[in-house]
Amino acid sequence: MITEKQIQLHSSASTQEGVFQAIADLAVENGIAVDNASVVAGLKERESLSTTGFQDGFAIPHTQSDSITRPAIIIVRTETGIEWESFDGKPAFFFISLLVPHGEAGTTHLQALAALSRALMDDESRQAFLIAQTSEQLAHLIKNAIQGDE
Repeated sequence: MITEKQIQLHSSASTQEGVFQAIADLAVENGIAVDNASVVAGLKERESLSTTGFQDGFAIPHTQSDSITRPAIIIVRTETGIEWESFDGKPAFFFISLLVPHGEAGTTHLQALAALSRALMDDESRQAFLIAQTSEQLAHLIKNAIQGDE
């Protein structure tokens, strides 16, 4: 679900829209989605239902779309915090985005989302994500979190 190419560690995005655009652009570049506008629209629509802001700077924006060709995770880490209505009231700067085709919405989506949420509630996992210096390290940590190999 994730490779190093699906991670942008130093994004200049400074708004929620900018983060969504960065996620969508990475999705199209990596063959995960065929249309970035529909990915952005899906992320916005999901965010309008309730915040995906977590705590300690993390958010998990996610969407399901017919333009998404395979389940994937895209990570965008911004240089500055962005207001995200997070649970702890702090800005978010670390975005773990889950993109899922409509046909797999019930299974893949919920399992991966639950695994990511568990990892973010664990102080040790959260710290490991924060201190990862390369896309390769971060991809490995995320894979382990989803597979339950923390």
